[in-house]
Amino acid sequence: MNANTAIFWPMIAQTALIFAIYLLMSLRRVGAVKAGLVKAHDFKIPWIEPDPSATVARSLINQFELPMLFYIVCILFNITSGATYLALAIAWLFVISRYVHAYVHVTSNRLMLRRRLFLFGFFCVVALWVLFAVHIAFP
Repeated sequence: MNANTAIFWPMIAQTALIFAIYLLMSLRRVGAVKAGLVKAHDFKIPWIEPDPSATVARSLINQFELPMLFYIVCILFNITSGATYLALAIAWLFVISRYVHAYVHVTSNRLMLRRRLFLFGFFCVVALWVLFAVHIAFP
């Protein structure tokens, strides 16, 4: 498989993470209702989010922020036939950083560790955009 096609696999893995976080949020919300922390109708407009699901809900929101720039650059690499194995490796590093970031977010929620993981992923996406810019500037 060439890098131009393989660039979709990190995108698929990132999307799988989003699905997993949705599932975890649902499970934690159901658990909060069963534990009596909230009533089911409290989630109509969730002004009150119990702690067990609040961090998961915030983690889910995070998956629609920086990863959007990741998806776009991966698609652009494919469209322009510019994906390289270097870009593919950086894409995988980004996805791994997002998995670890999400794990920390929904477990210990250690802020400084989360920040370092976020910054690592951020710089991966910046590197992908720089590689893409070089690709289109010097075809």
